[in-house]
Amino acid sequence: MTRRHTPPPAGVRLAGTGMAVPTRRLTNHDLAKIVDTNDEWITQRTGIKSRARVSEGEKTSDLAAQAVQQALENAGMTPDELDLLICATMTPDMICPATAAQVVAKLGAVPCGAFDLNIACTGLVAAINTANNFIASGACENVAVVGAEVLSSVVNWDDRRTCVLFGDGAGAAVLTASDDSTQGCLYQRLSSDGNRGNSLYVPRTEKDIPPGEEEAYSGKLNTLQMNGKAVYKFAVTTLADCVAEALDATGLTAADIKMVIPHQSNIRMLQSAWKRLGFDQDKVYINIDRFGNTSAASVGICLHELMDQGRLDPGDHVIFVAQGGGLSWGTSLWRL
Repeated sequence: MTRRHTPPPAGVRLAGTGMAVPTRRLTNHDLAKIVDTNDEWITQRTGIKSRARVSEGEKTSDLAAQAVQQALENAGMTPDELDLLICATMTPDMICPATAAQVVAKLGAVPCGAFDLNIACTGLVAAINTANNFIASGACENVAVVGAEVLSSVVNWDDRRTCVLFGDGAGAAVLTASDDSTQGCLYQRLSSDGNRGNSLYVPRTEKDIPPGEEEAYSGKLNTLQMNGKAVYKFAVTTLADCVAEALDATGLTAADIKMVIPHQSNIRMLQSAWKRLGFDQDKVYINIDRFGNTSAASVGICLHELMDQGRLDPGDHVIFVAQGGGLSWGTSLWRL
């Protein structure tokens, strides 16, 4: 981090957002030429119509840098004003160095502090919570968070159960100290259950394949393996519980919430959750039809689209919520 500790601010403000999606598109009809599937099967079960895929040589850090640059421009800031950058990703360029450090270098923001955060689809919600805490403590003034994924690099393109689900992309936000004590995170929570980690995992060796999961294993190491039924049940229940707990803890009701911004896992999961909660459909943002499941990037992409459409204003209450590999889940309720 590039700044010394300062007195804690009154609040934390969302200053700007950005996103980056590869121009290369992969529709359901394109996938039907690769594996045994079709548009009707994919649409009915997932809600996905198309997803983006990087071109040869395009990296996670490239997408992340584009998204953060746009967020900085929308915030009216320059890269040298950043104190810290947190990159949430399960598909880093390399194990070392951190992708976040590469993003800082590409932005020209050295010596901004930087670290990666990997809890799969829950990553950006965890990054938002962490950034809020750094700013609220006075340790930082300006923090960029970005969820960025090149999931096409860890997909088994012969496995129709998983290859239809995922897309590449990045979503970012810049958070900053505010003099308004009513702005910022009102509630946050992160949880995990490693006992159920074998529901969604990427094995490096055959020894990583959990006992009892051999039959479901797709046959290709270093690719996503998913127990669809277990993940579906977990996601529907957890999403609804996370939102209900956030409302209960803050004394707010569904009527007080402008938007729920959930991880884009599966349209059927999202529909089941919002019906259980009693939210109107137009209060739960959905874009999975255009981008698929982009893991840590999805919440940031949703947030940027909402800001870009002028659908969020200062004073609005929003809930960020996500569930994913780990298993992990997290919530962040904000007053913008």
